[in-house]
Amino acid sequence: MIDSKEAYRRYLAQDRLALNRQQDRHPGFFGDEIWKFEILLRKVEYDLNCRRGVFGRIVGKYHKFRFHRLSVKLGFTIPPNVFGEGLSIPHYGTIVVHGSVRAGRNCRLQEGVTIGATNGSHKAAMIGDNCYFGSGAKVLGEVTIADDVAIGAGAVVTKDITEPGTTWAGVPARKISDRDSHSNLCKALF
Repeated sequence: MIDSKEAYRRYLAQDRLALNRQQDRHPGFFGDEIWKFEILLRKVEYDLNCRRGVFGRIVGKYHKFRFHRLSVKLGFTIPPNVFGEGLSIPHYGTIVVHGSVRAGRNCRLQEGVTIGATNGSHKAAMIGDNCYFGSGAKVLGEVTIADDVAIGAGAVVTKDITEPGTTWAGVPARKISDRDSHSNLCKALF
């Protein structure tokens, strides 16, 4: 969680690496909407966790407004303070994440991913570090996903995945290999 200016900078640096953006390049005026979204996500997290006073609340509301507009434009429903540093969203497309999800570092979400609660519960997944979610993957309910897990395209996870470094696919998801998620993540993160 972002709890200081240094943590905010570290999160942005890791997110930039995860998205393969150049170190010194800011998002362009046109394009780079996903990078702009991630910057605004981290600004909103910093505002919620660190900013105080009247000026801080005004700046926070401004960032939240811009974040909401860009979220609607891109089709992302990702609340603040859910993902650790190194979040990577490579494509536009609907992504829905419940507010009670807690995900570790270096998570990659393809388009069509849903990570949510089910059956009226307000509890959702706990996700480890270095996890990959393929296109259309669904994680439903209060499940735990270990570190270095890859969830294949279209998979539906409804039970805990406790084996680190494995690949899961199918409906319902089942283990298909002992390959970890690292081949699907940016090599600069390791």
